Formats: sequence, C-alpha cells, structure tokens
Amino acid sequence: MTDLEETVILERVIDLIDRGFPPRLDDVRDMADCLLDERDATRVGPRWAENFVRRQPQLKTRFRRGIDYQRALAEDPAIVQAWFALVRNTIAKYEIHDDDIYNFDDTGFLMGMLSHAKVVTTSDRRGRPRTKQPSNREWVSVI
Repeated sequence: MTDLEETVILERVIDLIDRGFPPRLDDVRDMADCLLDERDATRVGPRWAENFVRRQPQLKTRFRRGIDYQRALAEDPAIVQAWFALVRNTIAKYEIHDDDIYNFDDTGFLMGMLSHAKVVTTSDRRGRPRTKQPSNREWVSVI
C-alpha cells in the first residue's frame, strides 16, 4: 500500500467513527483490498488491518456495544438537563419530600441487538464505542 492509500483509509475510518459507525478490522481490510483491486495489486494479508491500526497513533481497537437509536438521541445534555429541571419543578410544585421518592429499575432486552465486536476507534476516545441501532427493534421487559 502506498502512503496516500493508507492516508485515504485513515481518513475514511475516522469519518466512520465520527458518524457513530466504528468499522471492524475486517471492514478496514476490505477498504485496503478495494483500493488495491483498483490497480490490480496483491491483496493485503490477514493481519494487515491490525498492523495498520498499530501504526496509526490516533487509532486503537476496542469492543463496541450497540445502543438503540432513540437512546442515543436522548443522550443530548440539553435534553437530560431539561428532564431534571422538570423533575425539580414537579417536586417543588407538589411539595414532595425526599423520603417519599423511590427508584424502580426495570431490565429489558433488545431483540435483534447488535453483537459485541472488536472495532477500530480513535485513541483519545474514552469508554467503549457504541454503534447506533435501528429504532424499529422490539424490547422485552423482565419483571
């Protein structure tokens, strides 16, 4: 691979990460093979993508987890702050005492959820990368 081809792959990988779709190592290898096929060159080896990520200081691999599209939208700090303001106002309006506030958690499973997979992400990213899933999935609650 030429330096220019590797730069093109790096830019594409970062673009995918920024859009919320971190590529798997197989995807990175497919990008390289696609570029090499254009000039009838030999395809990259099976460990090329791992070595490519190691050579790029701004990239690393991590395990991703899927997140429902609607939940991803709800992570907007403005929406979260507005929700807590509504809770504070409701507590004040109805003079609810702290000892009358309870927390109930439920557990749910997303049917057809994306599996955990090793993906490429930026090295400055903290935590596990998340891939947005279509919002037309079915949730099953457990009580």
